[in-house]
Formats: sequence, structure tokens, C-alpha cells
Amino acid sequence: MGALDTLRLAVRFSLREMRGGLSGFLIFITCIALGVAAIGGINSVARAITVGVESQGRELLGGDIRFQLIHREVDERERAFLDELGTVAQSANMRSMARLADGSDQTLVEVKAVDGLYPLYGTFVAEPAMPLDEILAETDRIHGAAAADILFDRLGLSIGDRVSLGNAEFELRAQVVSEPDAISDGFGLAPRLLVSLDGLRASGLIQPGSLVEHAYKVKLPEPTSEAALRQIAERATEAFPEAGWSIRSRTNAAPALSSNVERFSQFLTLVGLTALVVGGVGVANAVRAYLDSKRGVIATFKSLGASGRFVFTVYLVQILAIAGIGIAVGLVLGALMPLAASAMLSSVLPVPAAGGLYPGALALAALFGVLVTLAFALLPLGRARDVPATALFREMGFDPRGLPRLVYVFATLAVAVALAALAVWTSTDRRIAIIFVGAAIVAFLVLRLVASLVQWLARHSPRVRSTAFRLAIGNIHRPGALTPSVVLSLGLGLTLLVSLALIDGNLRRQIAGNLPEQAPNFFFVDIQSGDVDAFADLVQAESPEGKLIRVPMLRGRVMALNDVDVRELQVPPEGAWVLRGDRGITYARNVPENSTLTAGEWWPDGYEGEPLVSFAAQEAGELGLKLGDTVTVNVLGRNITARIANLREVQWESLGINFVMVFSPNTFAGAPHSWLATLADEQATSADEARLLNAVTRAFPGVTSVRVKDALEIVNTIVAQLAVAIRAAAAIALVASVLVLSGALAAGNRARVHDAVVLKTLGATRRTLIQAFSLEYTIIGLATALFALLAGGAAAWFVVSRIMTLPSAFLPEVAVSTVVIALVLTVGFGLIGTWRVLGHKAAPVLRNL
Repeated sequence: MGALDTLRLAVRFSLREMRGGLSGFLIFITCIALGVAAIGGINSVARAITVGVESQGRELLGGDIRFQLIHREVDERERAFLDELGTVAQSANMRSMARLADGSDQTLVEVKAVDGLYPLYGTFVAEPAMPLDEILAETDRIHGAAAADILFDRLGLSIGDRVSLGNAEFELRAQVVSEPDAISDGFGLAPRLLVSLDGLRASGLIQPGSLVEHAYKVKLPEPTSEAALRQIAERATEAFPEAGWSIRSRTNAAPALSSNVERFSQFLTLVGLTALVVGGVGVANAVRAYLDSKRGVIATFKSLGASGRFVFTVYLVQILAIAGIGIAVGLVLGALMPLAASAMLSSVLPVPAAGGLYPGALALAALFGVLVTLAFALLPLGRARDVPATALFREMGFDPRGLPRLVYVFATLAVAVALAALAVWTSTDRRIAIIFVGAAIVAFLVLRLVASLVQWLARHSPRVRSTAFRLAIGNIHRPGALTPSVVLSLGLGLTLLVSLALIDGNLRRQIAGNLPEQAPNFFFVDIQSGDVDAFADLVQAESPEGKLIRVPMLRGRVMALNDVDVRELQVPPEGAWVLRGDRGITYARNVPENSTLTAGEWWPDGYEGEPLVSFAAQEAGELGLKLGDTVTVNVLGRNITARIANLREVQWESLGINFVMVFSPNTFAGAPHSWLATLADEQATSADEARLLNAVTRAFPGVTSVRVKDALEIVNTIVAQLAVAIRAAAAIALVASVLVLSGALAAGNRARVHDAVVLKTLGATRRTLIQAFSLEYTIIGLATALFALLAGGAAAWFVVSRIMTLPSAFLPEVAVSTVVIALVLTVGFGLIGTWRVLGHKAAPVLRNL
């Protein structure tokens, strides 16, 4: 009989055996469905958001292509170049302070000033509905404005009220309901205040060195291809090499959002893969129990001359068919997630998730499901293939110890390698994916060692007088004990739960506790050079115990490293942020606070040689920079090349004034710039801070004041929203663990029935047996919880201290909750199954022994 005929016959027998239903495979199917749904759904939602961004690129960017400058507007030549491309709409963005007309209160706002062509694409929606020109028009020397509803709430304003911005007054004529290009402006710490460009100029906020982003959005003639957009960007760079502008097209309208969605989906995909791998333990348990129940059928096959390969094929087809059911259910659930996410995320993301079917994301989830099934099913199937018919008739079931033939071992290893390779290959951050794969492998090995250690300790423990205790210890290490299955299934889920809980707890602890204690009370931005001394005098008068630090502040873009254009460099993800967009830069005569030199020497006082720069040591290492290398930055439309004189260790977690690059003072001699200042006053109360804020805003209306605690509260809110998604994904892994645990306990109930009947026949009471089983589950649960605390704590420490570079602490509440969860699950599910076991009549069981 040929291989194809053998396969056809095996499929026929498999389908006939499956007519009896899927009894015993409910947990198998559920575990596979949960993991596949998590992976397919997460990737489908990410793809839906990405498609939404791509399909609305023009609206989100506000044009076909955007040119953005910091500190300055375009000159005549640059403007002429832009006008030749098409219709140009100009806007400006900055942060400032909006004040009540009487000066009694104020708040930070994100100011956006637009011209009469805004918006080129999309629709601006206001309440009450009226043309934007009328909202922003100047009437009786008062410019109009529209603001976000949160600004009205913070200052107790109504439509028609007035606010002061800089040296000008604005009448609030509408609330901003929808701003089509808001997402391309980046993350905002404050409510939007929309004004006209003429109104912003009248406010006097635009001064030399002011932190203003000038954007020029171009509507190109139709049709304009992506290739044409790239050519325009290249022409602009070649024609104006020192312009220093950031160029973005509609094909990359919201890179920050796309990047964050991609990274977050990758993380959640790995968590979903954890759930699928945990479910794989349930697959192994279900396959082993199923084959144990089919020992008579397998014996019959072999007695009638069936080969071991035929038996293996018959049951492999069945397992894959059953896995296919679970995968199909998971794919259906995953395909529905974008529709649900579109409604749930509409209030969080300004981009609607595009509904639809995403075959790529679902195919990836299905492939993960198949590989996990094979990785955990091949070894039990291989053992069944090699057990002779005589042993099957004679024994109660399979002995799980020992390995099958090497071909099945190598096949399992090959599938496991393929699974790991797929996880790494589909990841955007290969380093994180490799760490995850390595951690999963180590977790499996260590959990197996933990189970073996618990069994070894039970086997070599001193004899105790308590009958229940002796029975519990014996059950832990006897052949076919539940210890390995319970420790492995519950350990993975609890480890993931502990690590995520500790990461979340440490992050919240830093944001809510440690960071506010270390951070200054205020950041003051856009202090003009002529006002810096008067500003310092005012702050010292209002806060005599406070510590004021002030430094010059400019913005610049890194254009080249060692004369190589940064666009041509292959930079690792952890260092790419330094080269992305504009960076704050400064100059200093002495080593800044919160910094320590790690290499090189600081320039001498009064240095007048070639431009030098001090670079942050960690970021320099990520970019491959060393002492003597050169960095070219564009500041105010001029390229400046400086040589790295030294490297500094920067304490970013202090939230003080820190810069990646600090230049020698002669580098920017004569360049217009503003100043940045921080104020730290540990004794200041909320009332003191409010009084100081009001005094600064009244005296210096152009200075932007940022209260650090307010900014941290916004960050804490965002972290809390992210934590919801992370906990939901972790809950899937924990649910899979619980399902696998219940399956493992159910699979062991058959042997428990015989044990209970024999012990009851020999005089054991129901109470003694319940105590024995409870002690057994308690010991196993405590051992699993201890491993989860150690492994999860180590993983959380690595993420918090090494990746996030924040102080890491072990949280006792996490330890207590982990132990409680472990005991409730193991003892609870164990006793539920035990109660059913103890209810069996002795006679039917004894007759079959």
C-alpha cells in the first residue's frame, strides 16, 4: 500500500472514530481558540488602525506633503519653492499660558495658529457650527478663538468669554469638536486653543529663539504618486541642504502613532503567544488522556497488523482536525475584534480602525496554532506508536516517562524551532522577541526542574505520623502524579501575571511617588534672554527656599554622524529616537547637574576652538559613537559640525534639565535663543505653586509654565489605559492556565478513583482522603507560587531596571495575591474533582481491577 493510500485509509478511520463526539477535547479546543483569537485579534486591530491611517493620510497630515521648521519661518527662496508645488497652508504650534481676562487664573494650552486656507483636507468641526473664518476673525481689535471643552471647564469659561494669550485678548467663539490633522501635531499635554496666524503674531509670543513649530502643508495637483512625493522631498533636500526642515508625506502621516501601535501590538502578540503556549500544555495533557482512553482501539489496530506509523497517522489526523476546530473558532473571534475595537477605541484614538477582514493577521495566528499543536502533540503520539499491543492489553495506560523514537523527538524540536523562528521573524523588535523566546524555553525547563525537585523532596522527606500527610506526600511523587502537569500549567500563567503586575506596579510607583519627589515643581520654557534676570528675581522673591536652575535652550535636528547622512544609517530601535525629529540642545561652561563624565575631558573656561559637544554616554553607545567622532546638527537653518569631546552619564529619571547634547559655548555665539528653567521647592504647597504660577504668568505672559505634577498625572492616566489592555491579555494567559490545570486534574481523576476506592476499602474515611488531597494540592500550589514569584520578579526586574532604567522594587501585595491565586486555583479545582471521585461506588471499580 502506497503512502497516499495509507493516508486516505488513516483519514477514513480518523473520521469514523470522531463520530463519537469531542468528549475530553473541550479544554483542548478552548485553549487553542483563546490563543489564536488573541494573536489574530491583536494583529487584526493593529492592521485596522494602520489601514485607517494610510487611507486618511491627507486628512491626518493636513496636506499631501508637509515641511516643518523650528524657531523660524521659511525665507523667500524657500517659500517660492513651496508655492511652485501647489497650494500652501501655513500654521504654527507652540505651548503657552492662557489667562482669564482679570488674571485670576491661568492654564497651559497647546496653541495652534492657522491661516485662511486651513484645512486643505478634511473638515474642521466646531460647536456651535460656523465657518472657521468667522470664528477666528478679528472684530473690534479682538481676535477670535476656538478651544477644547477641557479649557472651558478648567477656567470656568463659556462661549463669548475672553482669555489673554501673551499680550493679546481672544474671544472664545466655539468649542473644538473635531480637528482633522490633530494627530500629526503629536502628543499634547494641554487643551487645544485654535487662533489665527495674525492673532498669534499680535500676541507677541513669537520671539527670536521661541519654541515655535512652523508647518507648511502643501496640496499638490492631482494625480501625485508616492514616487513623486519622494522626488519632491529629495529635491527640497538638495536645493536647501541647510534648511533643517522635517519633511513628511501623506504616506507617513502619523509615524509616532503607527510605531506605537506596532510596538504595543507586538508586545500583546507575545503575551497572546504565551497564552497559546500555555494552552499547548493542555494539548499534551488532552492528547495523552485521549490516547490512554483509546488503548483498546490501538491494541486492536496493532493486533490486526496495523503498523506503528499507521496508528500514528490515524491519531495525528484526529488531533489536527480537532485543533482545526479550535483554530477556526479563534479565527472567527479574531476577525470580529476590529469591529469591536473600532467602537471601543473611538474615544481614545483620533483615527477610526478600518473594519474588514485581514487575512495576513489571521493566517499568522492559524500558523501559530498549528505549530503549537504539533509541538505538544508529537511526543505523546510518538509514545503511542511504539507501545506493543501486549503491553496495551496488560497495562492500565501509558507510562509518560521516557522518550519515543528519535525521529519524533527531532520532529518536535524542529517544530519548536520553527515556532520560535516565526515569533522572532514576525516581530518588529527582534531583540525583545529573542528575549521572550529564551525566557519561555528557560521557564519550561525550570518548571520541569521545579516539579522534579518537589517530587524528589517528597520522596526523600522524613516519615510523618499523620496518615493524610503521608498520603499527600505519596501522591506528589508516585508514578503518574499530577505534579509536573499542575506546576507547568499554572506556573507559566502565574509567572506572566506576576511579571506584568510588578512592571505595572513599579511604573505607577515611579510616576505617582518617586518621580514627583525627585522632579522639580515647575519647568519654565521660552524665557527671553532680555527677561531672564528679571524672571529669576521674581521667582526667588515668590519662592525664597526654592532652587532655580536656568540654561540656554535651542532646538536642532541631527543631520549627520561622522559626515554620513542619518537617513543612510542603520540605527538600532533603542537609539533611533535621538535622530528622529528635533532635539533640545544647549551650551554650558561647566558639567551640568544630574550628569557625570564617563570619558574624555570637559572644555576649559573661555574655550574658543572648534565646536565641541558632550554626548550622553548611553545614547552614544546605542548610536555607535565614541570620542573624536563628529555630529552635525541644523540650528536655525545652519548646519554646525561639532566633535565629541566627552561622554556623560545622564540621570534621566530625575526629570530635571537633561540634554543628549551639550555644546561648548562658542558653538552658538550670537545665535538668538530662549532660556529653560526649573524650580524645585520641596516645601511648596499647592497654594504656593498656584500663587507662583499666577505671578509668573502676569509678569511674563510669554513664558510657558509646566507644572510637573500635572504632566505626570496625564502620563499616569495613559499608563492606566495601557495597563487595561495588558491585563486583558494576561488574563487570557491565566484563563488558559486555569483550563489546562482543570484538564490536568480531570485527566488524573481516573487513577484517583481507583486510589480512593482501594483506600476506602482498607478503612480510610472520606475526611482523611479530603485532607490528603487538600494537602497535596496546597504543597503543589505553594511550590508553583514560589517559582512564579522568583521568575516573574526576575523578569520584571530586567524590564524595569534594564529596559526602562528605573528603580525596581518587589511589591509584597503582588506576592500575597500570587500565593492566594495559586492556592485557590489548585486547591479549589482539586477539591471539586476530588468530591466527584469520592462519590464513586466501590463495587463497579473493584470488579474492573
